[in-house]
Amino acid sequence: MTGRHDGRGLEEAQRVELTVDAVAPGGHCVARVDGQVVFVRHALPGERVVAEVTEVHRGFVRADAVTVLRAAPERVEPPCPYAKPGRCGGCDLQHVAPAAQLDWKAAVVREQLTRLGGLTDAELARLGVRVEALPGGRLGWRSRVRYAVDAAGRAGLLKHRSHEVVPVDRCLIAHPAIQELPVLTASGARWPEADAVETVASTGGDVTVTAVADGVPRPVSGPERVRERAAGREWVLPASSFWQVHPAAADTLVDAVLGQLDPRPGETAWDLYGGAGLFAAALAGRVGDTGRVTLVESAGPGVAAARENLRDLPRVEVVAARVEAALARRRITGPVDVVVLDPPRSGAGSRVVRDLVAAGPRAVAYVACDPAAFARDVRTFTGQGWQLAALRGFDLFPMTQHVELVGLLLPPG
Repeated sequence: MTGRHDGRGLEEAQRVELTVDAVAPGGHCVARVDGQVVFVRHALPGERVVAEVTEVHRGFVRADAVTVLRAAPERVEPPCPYAKPGRCGGCDLQHVAPAAQLDWKAAVVREQLTRLGGLTDAELARLGVRVEALPGGRLGWRSRVRYAVDAAGRAGLLKHRSHEVVPVDRCLIAHPAIQELPVLTASGARWPEADAVETVASTGGDVTVTAVADGVPRPVSGPERVRERAAGREWVLPASSFWQVHPAAADTLVDAVLGQLDPRPGETAWDLYGGAGLFAAALAGRVGDTGRVTLVESAGPGVAAARENLRDLPRVEVVAARVEAALARRRITGPVDVVVLDPPRSGAGSRVVRDLVAAGPRAVAYVACDPAAFARDVRTFTGQGWQLAALRGFDLFPMTQHVELVGLLLPPG
């Protein structure tokens, strides 16, 4: 059925003509049909489209724009043939011009800080929320790609909000070295024993392929440990360990954090959710031999990587613990001057924020990969009298809806 809503409520697979409104989190835009909220993918604000309903929920539906009747000026032809409704769900914004992608993400950040963070228009204006592009362009940047494997043994990527695998010949946002690997259908490769294939092209020049079956990795090619270069150091870690997927991301985030915190010789610093120790190493270089840095990480591989890669920095202590427990049980004690807070996508949470405020640092740099979680934590900080004094956004994930934030939080006075 294609046409206008008939008043009985939209149904899955129904097509409806609508006008698209503002951008929303998750790579969607908002539209309304007789008061019913529709989250539309593959659309742009101001467009008139025919949308096909993909999911029906209480209070809203999801849909894909399948025909554009009136295009926005910012619309472009997606460079990847799989970036279309019903196909690969990895890229949300390939139909959006590069500059407009940055504006899209900045709009989402502002909306989340207003609705969830409680910031006023004046506060947003003072922050000057914007998202900065990284060097290297919008394609060929992703240095870690995990391909799913279908029942026929073909490697591919998942549809949006689905476990269905879309076999692909090439992923255009993958690093060029990954695109050349004999992993996808174009090479004739099949993976009958694998559930997934993980690929890495490190900044140190290592390229690896790992097959994963029932959660167990099996190295296929390349070294099991890869080299990464960032913050003026070389890092060695297992290929499966977490590292930023954009080659320029690690140095970009380090520069932003140091610029906001301005760590000084002799100060004490905490690196919470510290992973392999990227920020701890950078902090150690600033606080010097008379300063002290404590890194807290709960994941075993991260703790092991931090202890190995920071062993030449005796003023850095690595604490293997959950941040919540480390703060609540005084696993890290004494006065602290500056803190890097880099929590998982779910955010730090109110308990961690309150305990951190009680510790009395002069400044906190909050590194966030989810604007909603960041905004909720900002609200907890401001409820304790703190202020979001500065904010930078970075397009670490071009062509997707994701954005990275680095915010400076300061105590009252």
